Amino acid sequence: MHRAAVPPRFGNKPIAGFLAIILFILVSAWCFDGSGFSIVQLLGSSEYLLRFLHEAFPPIDEHRLTFEQFDRYCLALIETFQMAFAGTLVGLLIGFILALFASRGLMFESRRSNLLQWSVKMLISLFRTVPDLVWAIIFVMVVGLGAFAGTLTIMVDTIGFCGRFFAEEMEDVDRSSAEALSASGARRFDTVFAAVVPAATPGLITTSLFAFEKAIRSSVVLGLVGAGGIGLELQSLMNWMAYDRAMVIIGMIFALVLVVEQLSSYFRKLVMKNE
Repeated sequence: MHRAAVPPRFGNKPIAGFLAIILFILVSAWCFDGSGFSIVQLLGSSEYLLRFLHEAFPPIDEHRLTFEQFDRYCLALIETFQMAFAGTLVGLLIGFILALFASRGLMFESRRSNLLQWSVKMLISLFRTVPDLVWAIIFVMVVGLGAFAGTLTIMVDTIGFCGRFFAEEMEDVDRSSAEALSASGARRFDTVFAAVVPAATPGLITTSLFAFEKAIRSSVVLGLVGAGGIGLELQSLMNWMAYDRAMVIIGMIFALVLVVEQLSSYFRKLVMKNE
């Protein structure tokens, strides 16, 4: 009699795989314990959540929202959009330039270029790894409170975000057309902007739209440290426990983010359709 074959999923597995699973379980338990994650504590705090909801809804019941206040909130929301747009635009331009030098074998091919490429990648990593709020605090100290500090923060964050993904997009494109142009005697600068960049353009546009969405959300948080925008109004209302008017601002922020995300999704579909 022949023994039935064991299904692949029950076959002999390397001991390293089981050890990796056990290690993952232990690390997960250690992290949950260290983070203080507690369902019991969350459920036990429900009365505070109910109190917040009771004071926040309806948004303008206890403290009437005047036209002057609503007008101030609208101006702060517009300032938030302006910060995000200007910071993203400048960040995209600088990030694209840095990505050209960070891409492998794109602009130069020599030992000296390897050092330049590594240096640019480290600079992009620095911009990307330092949190937004840290950059905001630094720029608030440098240029003072206001929208300019927030715009500079978004610019630096966009450079780090787009610099990395722009470089990867240009590294992943097919270089055959660029090599053909180079073999025909074209300069490297011409081959990059006539072959590599056009091929990577759909990915560059998609990344740029994601960066703008990210900037809109980040610009709201930056106001909490004095970097301009509607976040400053939100922080003031939360400190005074004016939760009803704070919900008005949260609703305005939600509407802005939703509109930007829908427009971004529409333009991304257009780009993908035209590829």
